[in-house]
Amino acid sequence: MARLLTGAEIVWECLLLEGVEVVFGYPGGAILPIYDALYKYQDRIHHVLTRHEQGATHMADGYARASGKVGVAMATSGPGATNMVTGIATAMMDSSPIVCITGQVATTAIGGDAFQETDITGITQPITKHNYLVTDIEDLVETIREAFYIARTGRPGPVLVDIAKDVQNAKIEFEGYPDEPVELPGYHPPAQAPEAQVSAALELINNAKRPIILAGHGVLLSDSMKELRELAEKGNIPVTTTLLGIGAFPASHPLNLGMMGMHGGAWCNYAVQEADLLIACGMRFDDRVTGNLKTYSPNSKKIHIEIDASEINKNVKVDVGIHADLGTVLRQINPGVERGPDRTEWWAKIRDWQEDANERDILQFESPTLLAAQAIRKIWEGTEGKAFVVTDVGQHQMLECQYYAHDDPFTLSTSGGLGTMGFSLPAAIGASFYVKDREIWTIAGDGCIQMTIMELATAVQENCNINICIINNGYLGMVRQWQQMFYESRYVETPIYSPDYVKLAEAYGMPGYRIEKQEDIIPTMRKAQAHNGPVLIEFVVERFDNVYPMVPAGADLHNMIRRPHPRFEKMEM
Repeated sequence: MARLLTGAEIVWECLLLEGVEVVFGYPGGAILPIYDALYKYQDRIHHVLTRHEQGATHMADGYARASGKVGVAMATSGPGATNMVTGIATAMMDSSPIVCITGQVATTAIGGDAFQETDITGITQPITKHNYLVTDIEDLVETIREAFYIARTGRPGPVLVDIAKDVQNAKIEFEGYPDEPVELPGYHPPAQAPEAQVSAALELINNAKRPIILAGHGVLLSDSMKELRELAEKGNIPVTTTLLGIGAFPASHPLNLGMMGMHGGAWCNYAVQEADLLIACGMRFDDRVTGNLKTYSPNSKKIHIEIDASEINKNVKVDVGIHADLGTVLRQINPGVERGPDRTEWWAKIRDWQEDANERDILQFESPTLLAAQAIRKIWEGTEGKAFVVTDVGQHQMLECQYYAHDDPFTLSTSGGLGTMGFSLPAAIGASFYVKDREIWTIAGDGCIQMTIMELATAVQENCNINICIINNGYLGMVRQWQQMFYESRYVETPIYSPDYVKLAEAYGMPGYRIEKQEDIIPTMRKAQAHNGPVLIEFVVERFDNVYPMVPAGADLHNMIRRPHPRFEKMEM
């Protein structure tokens, strides 16, 4: 039955129709009608008051990554909307489905440089899948419906809906969503791969002597973990993952080599370079994975399966490019894969590379100070590898990938493509509204945490059950590492001052702990695990430790800077 509602009320009605349970946001003048209407919907949709609009978008993003649902963030016009830009770009680079709803000045004031007017649709056009400016209430329902459809279908991503204030105040008869499905011109991802492409891929797979699977974020987004495992096990094919592909294939599985790329395992990069076939599944061949494109896996044939047609042949030219849903394609391919081919020589070569790398592992070194790798490994032990981990960006991020083994999908959330410092704390808060069956551990650097540290107040206000670990080495660690390696150790503006994090935690109203010795980690973790609500733990770690291996930017993937072998050279501290 039709009801006479304001545009503001219609926004909340549409969110209910989309199944939205939580919204992250910050009110202001141009979106005040929507917030006023929230008064009627507070028993059905939980709103989280963030401390910054960037935090709202990261929370919506974190919720989306954890749940697979569309995350929702709200902000007012002008600075409120522009504060969301970093979070929107983060979601765009990592294909995370979020809808950002912003208020805009009245239609009569648009273009007149009104107070807090900003062309947010113009600003965000390059960093959204699509965006809208709603200036007519007649368009509001279909716009919100399309926004959610676009955000979650095909290759997911962010959509922004900017709603003029007079549209929020206007009234119209609301009848709910129309019965017809959403149909958008030109937006029709292929249902399956052509048989000719499937046959071509099968011929390459069954004839390969040294194949390797490159598993990306698309494996998780398409929920094709089962199909990927079938391909790997049936064909006896090693698997290596991208950063965002971690969890797509169990870390403990004997076919899993680990993460490839700039800070991936040396054996993974060697295997990619020596392979005669790359099977790229839902990944985009970004520069942190490939290194120098001219020398990338030079002797291999390449299969690329990807839902986004623009990614195929964009960076790496391939022999078979398949534009379709990954899970669908793998279900087409797997029946024709030969079972258990003999790849003894290939695996023997990989095992030799792994043995050499294991002897160089930092955990084999003695150190008078706590190492970040030791801290992260202990977190893995103390959670039995079952936690939901959210990391920030930098050395600690790469060490988490190396020393926290993820057997289960959707247990690592991190900013990959944009590399957004400040992501982890708000993203963990967002994830906590969905993840109830696992501990949530946030791992951030002392530089990253200070970018969104105000969201500690949000965590306390919402009593989010998250454990916030700060890896404090007194530097912007990854930048300092680059300065050491490539800028003759000129540490310009990388030493960073931090507050007393334990006192800061207490000031915000949460327990705070400081750890400087490895033996204190597990006992402190047990205290955090027993507490209902947010806990902050500061790990004071070695200041001049580096992350190895490292492929310098633009270098050949196999020309890694590797940790000195302990038999020949002591680690410099």
